[in-house]
Amino acid sequence: MEELGQLKRAFIDATAGAISGAISRTVTSPLDVIKIRFQVQLEPTTSWALLHKDVYVPSKYTGMFQAAKDILREEGLRGFWRGNVPALLMVMPYTAIQFTVLHKLKTYAAGSSKPEDHIHLSPYLSYISGALAGCAATVGSYPFDLLRTILASQGEPKVYPNMRSAFVDIIQTRGFRGLYAGLSPTLVEIVPYAGLQFGTYDTFKRWAMAWNQMRSSGSVADDSLPSFQLFICGLAAGTCAKAVCHPLDVVKKRFQIEGLPRHPRYGARVEHHTYKNMYDALCRIVQMEGWVGLYKGIVPSIVKAAPAGAVTFVAYEFTSDWLESTLT
Repeated sequence: MEELGQLKRAFIDATAGAISGAISRTVTSPLDVIKIRFQVQLEPTTSWALLHKDVYVPSKYTGMFQAAKDILREEGLRGFWRGNVPALLMVMPYTAIQFTVLHKLKTYAAGSSKPEDHIHLSPYLSYISGALAGCAATVGSYPFDLLRTILASQGEPKVYPNMRSAFVDIIQTRGFRGLYAGLSPTLVEIVPYAGLQFGTYDTFKRWAMAWNQMRSSGSVADDSLPSFQLFICGLAAGTCAKAVCHPLDVVKKRFQIEGLPRHPRYGARVEHHTYKNMYDALCRIVQMEGWVGLYKGIVPSIVKAAPAGAVTFVAYEFTSDWLESTLT
């Protein structure tokens, strides 16, 4: 089969990436909301931490199941999808840009635009391609990520009734640069995160192909993997990446909500200029909240990252294959 034209290939990658990202974000939104509530809470997020540190200030959320029950009781089911509109507006261009840039880089490295040729790239090129694609996607979609965090972190009563009011308040209080608050730790985070996610995904796919070939007694094996194996590869890749990069995600969230209003029932807010820079934020969080402060929300984050990565990759592979067969 002749290689697809560059414009057609870019359209397939962008469309498949946008659709897969939207599906994944919507499915995992409840876990993302709980994760964000933990990350922006300055008080301890576990009962053990409260006792260990002799802290007597009450914490709003002290466990994943307790947080889920509180959100359901106070905000209803809709509370679990709070901020999903800016999340979709963020994740669709993010994944579209990410997969498009990723395919371009892999095409350049492999000398072919065929996806089956990309699987044989070295792990190092997969890591580098994933990291660069993640950086490009982050810069292109970051303001929506900021709005998503702000809307998802507020409970009831709402500080911002909708995305427009949050956007206007940020412009008025922070200026245009406020839409990119926390971009530095995000870029530092996305390089290892995207590199690990895509690099390990390709590595797991190679292992799965080798396993299939071994089971087929050395006969010529088909390069395609069944959906279950793609799901497992994506699940493992998402889990590995999130476990390594979570502290930088906590720092990013703190910068995103710094100085913004927060209802007192949800605890103390992050005041203006609390953190000078990314390194200072890491040090202050460790000093004030202990090492566990850098891993607030790690449980829902990993629980979310595994299915999110799996759903994204499976949806992308199926959508990409369908579009390719339809357009050729």
